[in-house]
Amino acid sequence: MRLDKYLKVSRIIKRRTVANDACDAGKVAVNGKTARASYDVKEGDVVEITLGDKIIKFRVSSVKETVRKEDACNMYEYIN
Repeated sequence: MRLDKYLKVSRIIKRRTVANDACDAGKVAVNGKTARASYDVKEGDVVEITLGDKIIKFRVSSVKETVRKEDACNMYEYIN
């Protein structure tokens, strides 16, 4: 699954266009490397997003095309 779509489906970022813009601006890194929106997300990837002065870091637990709102938080786990 594409990175921008994963961020939207997992509800980390509300809209896919916003996720795409964040990737284009170089604010998203996967496994320590800046990632493009077309990056293919796999289970176990560590994603780091910089939004303003806030940094969100998480590990991908599962990749699903569609998921209910209540189950979206099971697609990743936060890392401190």
